[in-house]
Amino acid sequence: NKNWVLMPPIPYDAYENDLKEDQFPPFPPSLQEKHYLGTDTIGRDIAARLVYGFRFAIFFSLLLLVFNYAVGVSIGCAMGFWGGKFDLIFQRIIEIWSNVPFLYVIIIISSIVVPNFFMLIVIMAFFGWMGITWTMRTITYKEKAREYVLAAKALGATDFRIMFKHIIPNTISIIVTFAPFAVSGGIVALTSLDYLGFGLPPPTPSWGELLQQGWANLDAWWIGGSVILAMIITLMAVTFIGEAIREAFDPKMHTTYE
Repeated sequence: NKNWVLMPPIPYDAYENDLKEDQFPPFPPSLQEKHYLGTDTIGRDIAARLVYGFRFAIFFSLLLLVFNYAVGVSIGCAMGFWGGKFDLIFQRIIEIWSNVPFLYVIIIISSIVVPNFFMLIVIMAFFGWMGITWTMRTITYKEKAREYVLAAKALGATDFRIMFKHIIPNTISIIVTFAPFAVSGGIVALTSLDYLGFGLPPPTPSWGELLQQGWANLDAWWIGGSVILAMIITLMAVTFIGEAIREAFDPKMHTTYE
């Protein structure tokens, strides 16, 4: 039997510098050197940094989605279900909080401490939960008048049980509809912050940092072009996957009428 080994298609680490004697990076794409998308300005493989950057971006946006939806859906459902003064108070809180300039807060915090991955998630979650809140509030106003909610009240179910066991599960198909846009927004937000220099600290692999290099080195077209192509493919894939998930949760897609 012949010995064999399974090698990765990209033999370079995202932090590894591949420098050449008497030559200066960035280097163009090369199949011979196995730099399929070229290197950046300090000789790091762009393909490797795109893959690692995608991992950071998608993990960031999914965690941000969970935090935003956990807070926003809960508060929005409570606003729509209880209404009255509770609804009015939270409306005023959201209106005031939504007018706080998010970018200025990031700049101030970045000038004091170096932001890390989880710090950025916490900061963005403080400002990102309000969008789904209005949607959930409107949905709950409609759902709380339906027969299954009235039946649950007649059986003695508590308000929290009605909201979390009945209303939210029955509105999941509508909530999931907005999820791909939230994930795409998280990816774009992290990329934008990294591009402006207020995101993940270097040398963390980042699409925004590669875009910044591409803008500063327009003659090295492969740097900016690779990131733009990766973002287009990723955002389209997230949208299509989200649409498939929405259809899977939508009872109308699986109901036949005779």
